[in-house]
Amino acid sequence: MRVVLSTWGSRGDVEPLAAVAVRLRELGAQARVCAPPDEEFTTLLARVGVEHVPLGPSVRSVVTGERPPTAQDAFRLAPELVAARFETLTAAAEGCDAILATGLMPAGARDVAEKLGIRYVMACFHPFGLPSPYFRPGARPGTPSPSDETDLKVLWEQDGRRVDALYGEALNRHRAAIGLPPVDSVRDHVLTDRVWLAADPVLGPWQDLTNLDLVQTGAWILPDGRPLPAAVEAFLAAGEPPVYAGFGSMALRTSPDLARVTVEAIRAQGRRAILSRGWADLAPADDGDDCLVIGEVNHQALFAQMAAVVHHGGAGTTTTAALAGAPQVLVPQIADQPQWAARVAELGIGAAHDGPTPTVDSLSAALRTALAPETRARAKTVSGTIRTDGATVAARMLLDGGGGHAPS
Repeated sequence: MRVVLSTWGSRGDVEPLAAVAVRLRELGAQARVCAPPDEEFTTLLARVGVEHVPLGPSVRSVVTGERPPTAQDAFRLAPELVAARFETLTAAAEGCDAILATGLMPAGARDVAEKLGIRYVMACFHPFGLPSPYFRPGARPGTPSPSDETDLKVLWEQDGRRVDALYGEALNRHRAAIGLPPVDSVRDHVLTDRVWLAADPVLGPWQDLTNLDLVQTGAWILPDGRPLPAAVEAFLAAGEPPVYAGFGSMALRTSPDLARVTVEAIRAQGRRAILSRGWADLAPADDGDDCLVIGEVNHQALFAQMAAVVHHGGAGTTTTAALAGAPQVLVPQIADQPQWAARVAELGIGAAHDGPTPTVDSLSAALRTALAPETRARAKTVSGTIRTDGATVAARMLLDGGGGHAPS
């Protein structure tokens, strides 16, 4: 069997597909990953021996440009991604049996599967972009909903129209070029009525928050056996466990002072700091020997040795920290991150910072909660409940033909 796994998004959208590709290979199937051409994604996939087919523009170039992305940028990017999927996926999926798509609204993936007569699966890492009778849609470029509108059904209908405005013309134009009829609702067409939810059921018990049929597989975790760099090992050995702080792919334009604030808050708790540069290229305000600045490392190994982990609340980082048994402080910035933060606080395995721009005092207060003995004890308990077989479950479902949209 041959499978194409496709995404466009940050590392949290790419690494899970690498995990499924590895599991498919172990089960005797072939898999390739269509993902953005960012160098770090190429390196990640090469490290685990998975073929990388570049798709679309670099994500980092979009996220960390000289200015924040605008609505106009989104209306340029959406048709570019549709065109890239029709071109890239059509070639990559030739002779394959299935396409699994995730990441930023993968308009075009189902259409290529339809043209090739192969199975299509839509997957997500949280349900908060799926129509729901329980919560409002998130922000999306386009005509905003009226500020006084509260009817959730109406709000989700308006969200669907915003998706159509972004992707509809390009999608139907490319469909017509390959002999397919137009679609009325891009969002409903892309999602189908059955979506795979690649989230741990303890960390993300949200299966019933949408009217769609969600198949929860567990998180797709890629095991990482890399040793930590010598400088990190030496820093760890030089004192008590430090606090890690990193914000992944967040550009943090609204928090330009976040590195200084974070390090000061960690120092206020009498702890040393490990600061990850991330896409915001964070750097401490001084050269104190109690702060080590790092690049990309094995988070699974690192987090297990931390007193606490301060991060932005991405699904992957939240799951990695929970699996490591590390208390967490989440400083959510966008999208699903507030929901992960709320869940971490609800479970008692860390603290949710109120808002995306902490002060030394507000972050210190959150750290005091995370560093409390009872929080660490609870984090250790919950770590033993986190499933690690989600990628295997997804790989077997792909091989067995379970879930997804069958070819017509």
